[in-house]
Amino acid sequence: MKTIRNLLILSTALVAVAAVAHADVLKLTTVAQTNAKAEGASPENVYSPEFKATIVAEGKMKLENPTKLISHYGYDADGPMVHAAGDAQAKGHNVEATKTEPDKNTYLVLKDMKGADAAYNYGTHFVFQGHEAGIEVDKKPNGYITRVNLDADEAHRVTLLADKDTAGVGLPFIDGSTWNPFAQRLLFTGEEGDEGGVWQATLDVPSKVDNLTGVIGIGSYEGIQTDKDGNLWIVEDSGGKGGEKTKNAKQPNSFVFRFVPTDKTDLTKGGKLQALQISTADGKPIVWTKDNLDGDILSDGFKQHYAYGTSLKSKWVLVHDTAKDGTTPFKANDLAKAAQATPLKRPENGVFRPGTDFKEFYYTETGDTNIDTESGEEFGGFGGVFKIVQVSNTADEGTVSIVYRGNKDRAGFDNIQFASADTLFVVEDAGDKLHSQRKFLDNGYALDLTQDYSKGGEPVRFLAEGRDASATIDSALSAGKDTGFQNSGDNEITGIHVSDGDASAAGLLGAKVPNLADKAWRVFFHQQHGDNRLIELSYTAAK
Repeated sequence: MKTIRNLLILSTALVAVAAVAHADVLKLTTVAQTNAKAEGASPENVYSPEFKATIVAEGKMKLENPTKLISHYGYDADGPMVHAAGDAQAKGHNVEATKTEPDKNTYLVLKDMKGADAAYNYGTHFVFQGHEAGIEVDKKPNGYITRVNLDADEAHRVTLLADKDTAGVGLPFIDGSTWNPFAQRLLFTGEEGDEGGVWQATLDVPSKVDNLTGVIGIGSYEGIQTDKDGNLWIVEDSGGKGGEKTKNAKQPNSFVFRFVPTDKTDLTKGGKLQALQISTADGKPIVWTKDNLDGDILSDGFKQHYAYGTSLKSKWVLVHDTAKDGTTPFKANDLAKAAQATPLKRPENGVFRPGTDFKEFYYTETGDTNIDTESGEEFGGFGGVFKIVQVSNTADEGTVSIVYRGNKDRAGFDNIQFASADTLFVVEDAGDKLHSQRKFLDNGYALDLTQDYSKGGEPVRFLAEGRDASATIDSALSAGKDTGFQNSGDNEITGIHVSDGDASAAGLLGAKVPNLADKAWRVFFHQQHGDNRLIELSYTAAK
């Protein structure tokens, strides 16, 4: 019996060792330093040596089917692409064309895709994007959707899919995107307040685009993902106001939503919109208040939300039901507040963890993007990465806990994507102000989810973003007040995306565990602003 008992103990120990040894963490060498922000300097991007970077599209590429206003992949037709020395911005005169800022990437492998040239073979590999900025027409955004044809020559590399919906209304500026295999539609979100919402688009050229604000609501929606049952998980990014004692901080004012469709194959038939409610340890919901900005910003509930080792209970509360409330467009943010959902500090994007059967959902919070924030780390001033855990993706209750808490050196978390079962890519969007305050540019990090960051240690830096020459010029042109210059300055990392392009339900993000050593899995990100470059990262496994 003693021998059997010893064998059992040894067997258990070996299983434990094997579990640790087989942790699915992507092997990456950390980039030692950030890229400094200095006047007139244009440092190159620096990557982990396991990555090779290739530019697959950039702003100056002409659309194969331009319009009078939309001429190039990353530039509108309202000015020159290069600022001429000495040229000054003036009303009715742009020193540069407006940059459209392609945003979140969606990669799909598709057959028999057509384009503007009926005789051309466009191949099978495509990246779809909406554009976050651009010119306005009659004081309304003139947004659009493009398809990057990865197998095509430069003349056919970028196709304009749509700039209007099926009612003939111009599209909003677009942030998020994903693929819904059940409805066979691309989904796009607009982080535009009263102009924001969700739109669905067919794969045709031209694409047929439906406005879903009467179904899913009006909101500053950004991140969007489809789960295995066709439910949509939507992350809102709506900035709040500063208080009297917290002028450099912002009141939490954004929500995480879940849309449960009546028919997952046709979202226009309606459904139920829910918002996430998080409760403190004593069971009280963390809610928004109208006239207590300082109190909300520095609330005990929010302190608990950002505390390592704390797991807070969550549940989904009903915001809108088309079966009862109809399909008149509604403001989701207002209804979420009325339903006592929990406001958050600018969550931006979310994704399901592969290998969990859609039971774990991770999302970022950007925070205040100001080094002087009175919130500090303790109250989320520098943002963080969180996870929602439920017994199933359709469950009404679960828990929320922090995975990594931002600090002065790592802040403004935006896009997020799994690179393996235990490796989570998170990239910064700190913005020009915080860049200047901390004197360095944005970075991309790989979080090891087998590591407890409450005990110290920092994630691997796989990308120290630089600043291209165009963004360096734009940073100078946009400095100061009332310049009238319409383009952003420093480059931003956005649209980090890992996918094998499988367009079936089995290919939903989070359904498969990514394997970057397999060339079918591809990694893309967009270096927004400046030259507006879409970049692919090819991985070479560490030896």
